[in-house]
Amino acid sequence: MADRRPTLPPLNALRAFDALARCGSLRAAAADLGVVPGAVRQQIASLEDHFGVPLFNREGGRVTLNATAERLADAVGVAFAIIVRAAEEVSSQGSKLKLRLGIPMPMASEWFMARLARIQADIKSLEIDVVPVPVSLTLSEAPDIDAIIAGGEYRPLPDITATKFMDDAFGPVGNPDAMSRQPGDLSLATAIIADDVSYLWDDWFRESGTAPVRFHKRTGFTDLVLAISAAKAGLGLTIAPRASVEADLASGALIAPFGFTSRAAGYRLCCRIADRDRKPIVALREWLVADGKAANLLLTAV
Repeated sequence: MADRRPTLPPLNALRAFDALARCGSLRAAAADLGVVPGAVRQQIASLEDHFGVPLFNREGGRVTLNATAERLADAVGVAFAIIVRAAEEVSSQGSKLKLRLGIPMPMASEWFMARLARIQADIKSLEIDVVPVPVSLTLSEAPDIDAIIAGGEYRPLPDITATKFMDDAFGPVGNPDAMSRQPGDLSLATAIIADDVSYLWDDWFRESGTAPVRFHKRTGFTDLVLAISAAKAGLGLTIAPRASVEADLASGALIAPFGFTSRAAGYRLCCRIADRDRKPIVALREWLVADGKAANLLLTAV
């Protein structure tokens, strides 16, 4: 039987295509590749010949990707990133295993950094580059990141595998001195809203079974980091994941007057299916799962 698998495009053409998609112009793509613009133009023409369909809009000497090319660019960018990571892993045999890990702020600073020394001590071959990311960021939007830690907001995506390693809980937190001067009625409180997770108050009311209230006052900040800082300063109550305020709760800088509500999804380590068996990801995944089990046992014993 004849082999009907499609012929892969020439690698040089794909490299030129990827550079054009990333850089936005022939001149910038040529500079990125260290060639003249005419060479890039020739490669993208050969790519269109290969597929037999137009991939670019040509107007006034400018070349831009059409809708079909944009879909291809996403796949090519991810594929090249996977190849680069795999090549780095092969070339680092016997040396450090490198991993670029995306973690939402403030969990990156408040929770993960407190554990990084233990991870380094337990997995001496693993070198983690911590990348603070927005809560809503997905791996499809970040081809240069190997894996992401996601909380209760995680939603399954195609080609992504996710492993739960720790329970997730969230709730209102505030300054203990300010709370002592305020009644326990939520409707009399100032609600601090973090714009990047503005839905958390609604989620908490729904998932905790607490009746929604009309707050005495509402104030907003661009992200959860600032919202937590405002709560510590006594400006009101904000909703925060427990992992993001772990150190502040331990020090007494914040209290959770209404407790925390568990989220079924928990915290998950997410990576591309193609990367799930890579040594750095396997090593971190096993460490996180073991650490999460130990933490749950401690909570159960208390």
